Amino acid sequence: MKNIANYISISRAIISIMLAITETFSATFYIIYIYCGISDMLDGFVARKSKNTSKIGAILDSTADMIFVIMAMIKILPSLNLSKGMIIWIVIIALIKVTNVLCSYIYYKKLVLPHTVANKITGFILFIAPFIIVNTNSMIFEIIICGIASFAAVQEGHYIRTRTF
Repeated sequence: MKNIANYISISRAIISIMLAITETFSATFYIIYIYCGISDMLDGFVARKSKNTSKIGAILDSTADMIFVIMAMIKILPSLNLSKGMIIWIVIIALIKVTNVLCSYIYYKKLVLPHTVANKITGFILFIAPFIIVNTNSMIFEIIICGIASFAAVQEGHYIRTRTF
C-alpha cells in the first residue's frame, strides 16, 4: 500500500483511455471524466500525506495527465464548432508544450514537467470546460481557455530554459 498514489495515477491513465469508447457528453463520459479529475487531485494529496512522493510518481502523474488530456481532446474537440483560427491557436499551444518537453530532454537529459500555478489553473479550467461548453456560447470561454493555456505554455518554457523548475 506504500505506492497507492502511483496506483491512482496508473488507474487514471487506463481509465482515460476508456473515454475513447464512450459517447461524448453522455453520463458514462462524465463519470469517467469526473473520476479522472478526482484521481488527479487525489494522487498528489495521498503521496504527500503518506510521505511517499517520488520522481517516478511525478512522472506517472504527468503521464496520466497527458493521456487524459489527449483522450478528452480527441472526444471533445470534434463536438465543438471551432473556427479555423481557434484550431490554429490550439495547435500552436500543443506545439509549444511539445517543444518544452523536447527542450527539457535535450538540455537536461531528463523529462521536466513543471507544475506551475498557471499549468494548474489551465488544467482546472480545461477540466470544467465540458460542463460549461455544453450549456453556453463557448466562443468567449474558448478564448479565455486558450489565452490562459498560452500563458502557461510560454511560462513553462521559460522555467525550463532558466532552470527555475
